[in-house]
Amino acid sequence: MNRNGEPGLILALSKGRIFEDTLPLLEAAGITVLENPETSRKLILPTNDPGVRVLIVRASDVPTYVQHGAADFGVAGRDVLLEHGGEGLYQPIDLRIACCRMSVAVNAGFDYETAVRQGARLRVATKFVNTAREHFASKGVHVDLIKLYGSMELAPLVGLSDAIVDVVSTGGTLRANNLVEVEKIMDISSRLVVNQAALKLKRERLQPILDAFQQASQQQG
Repeated sequence: MNRNGEPGLILALSKGRIFEDTLPLLEAAGITVLENPETSRKLILPTNDPGVRVLIVRASDVPTYVQHGAADFGVAGRDVLLEHGGEGLYQPIDLRIACCRMSVAVNAGFDYETAVRQGARLRVATKFVNTAREHFASKGVHVDLIKLYGSMELAPLVGLSDAIVDVVSTGGTLRANNLVEVEKIMDISSRLVVNQAALKLKRERLQPILDAFQQASQQQG
């Protein structure tokens, strides 16, 4: 039984790229989601397996739902997991999906290298505060971090920050806003995360799904 008293497994996913990239992995496990989260108003979606349901949550909330047992397992980006800290989570598989990178970007006319070399104190806007703090500290760069929750690209354009730290896929949004990527912090992909209690109590039901995810991710990787 899960936290709300209903049997079966609950998978936490976020809408968008992670959801779309997880569908083939679910299908490899014989599971098909029966409704599209982009068009359905439901936040808990049924599958062809009555013992598996999909919980649609915000990407940054996936680890929290899994950690506290509201979901048995989920898919979350490395960026989100680093900010969350990973407490209470088993992270068995790098699924190699939703691949991108976390980078530093600035206005096209801003001399980032000179500013860093001269020891300037930079204002950096990001929602990945912990990762940004660790990155700049490791370089000995002094920064004032400004936490934002969306539209990072706007911050340098209106003078709120000198730089941003954000996830970059194609770089199209940066270019459209006259920003340039000046430093890659890390590569990002999405991982399967499992509630530690669920792994013990529901292993018989979970393990075949984990094995199918593992095999499918290796094939597409």
